[in-house]
Amino acid sequence: MSLHIATGLPYRTIREDVCIPLPTGRPGTDGSEITHLYARIWRPVTDEPVPALLEYLPYRLSDWTAPRDQQRHPWYAGHGYASVRVDVRGHGNSEGLPGDEYDATELADGVAVIHWLADQPWCDGKVGMFGISWGGFNSLQIAALAPEPLKAIVTVCSADDRYDNDVHYMGGSVLAVDMHAWASTMLAFVSRPPDPEFVGPAWRDMWLKRLEAVDPFIHTWLDHQTRDAYWRHGSVSEDYSAIKAKVLAVGGWHDPYRDTVLRLVRHLPDDQVRGLIGPWSHQYPDRGLPPGPAIGFLQETLRWWDQHLKGEDSGVMNEPKLRSWISESHPPATVYPELEGHWVGDPAWPSPYVTPVEYAFQGGPVLVRSPQHTGLAAGRFFPFGNDADLPPDQREEDANSAAFEFAVDERLQILGRPRVRLRLTSPAPRGQVIARLCDV
Repeated sequence: MSLHIATGLPYRTIREDVCIPLPTGRPGTDGSEITHLYARIWRPVTDEPVPALLEYLPYRLSDWTAPRDQQRHPWYAGHGYASVRVDVRGHGNSEGLPGDEYDATELADGVAVIHWLADQPWCDGKVGMFGISWGGFNSLQIAALAPEPLKAIVTVCSADDRYDNDVHYMGGSVLAVDMHAWASTMLAFVSRPPDPEFVGPAWRDMWLKRLEAVDPFIHTWLDHQTRDAYWRHGSVSEDYSAIKAKVLAVGGWHDPYRDTVLRLVRHLPDDQVRGLIGPWSHQYPDRGLPPGPAIGFLQETLRWWDQHLKGEDSGVMNEPKLRSWISESHPPATVYPELEGHWVGDPAWPSPYVTPVEYAFQGGPVLVRSPQHTGLAAGRFFPFGNDADLPPDQREEDANSAAFEFAVDERLQILGRPRVRLRLTSPAPRGQVIARLCDV
């Protein structure tokens, strides 16, 4: 797939970098009277006020996300929106000290930014928020705080439950493959200095204060090994009704956050949510990265914004509450440029069109004694569209596992979250059980 650069947009655009002042007295400030968050704003050239869109991340907008930002924000601006990218406090070129992921200060700052945007003369008072991964997380979490100007969000590859469905724990077990890696990545990210080109000679003092305040995330995460108040904070599953904004929830079957889409569609009212799950990995659905096919995702989100921020009937609410990609059966491989399949639409979740099917394990008790290395061929927990992401042939894994086969007499389409019910006895007080559902 080749990337097409749109040039014939409805509006000419301008770009400016600004510092957004936050209210004083916020916990976690560095002692200065006012903390400023660094922002880059793309706006349409028009005398009329327009809605604003916010993407709010701890990743440096001046370099790391700049290529991606340049693809998305100017396109929204060219269609009549002020599109804004903001660095989280203590990251990139923003002032203040860094905190834990999605902490109360980050979320309160996000609320303040939304109110600041709504108050600008070029904004009509309506704000939308979008993002993938971290930006999808805090879009949901800030929506649960319900700032009045926030009317709609698009959350991509995010989680509604930080303990059940994030990179820290899986089924109560430490997710060592990603918890440690992500903690190390964020330690490296937050340790980078502000850019002197944008913050001037104060960059060194900002950087040293930042380094003194850094506490590696891994310490905190390992201190909370059960689903306690730490994980309930920021988990919108605690109270879905707190969300007032319209929610477009997007996921990929090859992304670990896919369950969130099903839960949001289940728990939010019909007139508030739409869900979209495609064949994708942990990427925006228009990237064209394996596995595809890609979709015109910018156009899809524009329909969402037009409907809920401009009051235009784009038809988006006339579509099924959940749209899902169903892949055809395919041989094992670690990468697929595109999968064969088709889209289906469901009016609710659970869907009246989906019939639960049960398969019973036959025979007497089975001994499970898998070698420690079982699971090496599981594929990457977080696929990003790389050549070695997905699970290869599972026969070697099957040989090290208790395997059960079920005959399927006719074409079977599977949509949803498979469940397994086991009765176990073990000589050890603790253990791990991993169940795989394979297409043979």
